[in-house]
Amino acid sequence: MRKTPRQERSREMVERIVDAGRVVLARDGYARFATTRVADTAGISPGSLYQYFRNKEELLDLLMERYWAEAGDRVAASLADRLADPPERLVPNAVEALLSALEQDSQLLRVVVEEVPPSYHERHVRHLRRRVQDLGSAYLAGRVPETGSGATRAWVLVSAMEALSVRWILDRPAIRREELVEELTALVTPYVFRPGRD
Repeated sequence: MRKTPRQERSREMVERIVDAGRVVLARDGYARFATTRVADTAGISPGSLYQYFRNKEELLDLLMERYWAEAGDRVAASLADRLADPPERLVPNAVEALLSALEQDSQLLRVVVEEVPPSYHERHVRHLRRRVQDLGSAYLAGRVPETGSGATRAWVLVSAMEALSVRWILDRPAIRREELVEELTALVTPYVFRPGRD
């Protein structure tokens, strides 16, 4: 950001711009995302926006950082609350947490996944995956120590569930949420809990 907001009024202006940016990105898509549209949606002049952001790229970078951080917070909070659950609940809990986090704004998710260049959000997505993987690794190490490398299994688990969850949210196939959770659980559980290699 061009100017770090120190006063309450400045922080409120940044939040107003960020909120408007999310609206414009979800509504108009990446190709039509422009600072003039964001300023108009925020009800401010483009000059006011440029006091805080040099260009649309800088604003977009912050939008992606915030978007994935919020999704990560929701997944981590949901999973952390369920770490005491029995092992058979690990996979369905993880699927539910991921779906709930990603469904919060499916239109923005579509734009982020299908239109925004990966350079804007790759590092933020990696951070989200690491957070979920760390929780999964801790769970596996504490509950199922004989499974070998919890970090490896957590990476495979998170990557598979993320890809399938995103496609279900964006494609909206004729599959009920409960069915998806059940199918992903059946698919992943044998892998998660198979004995580790010596």
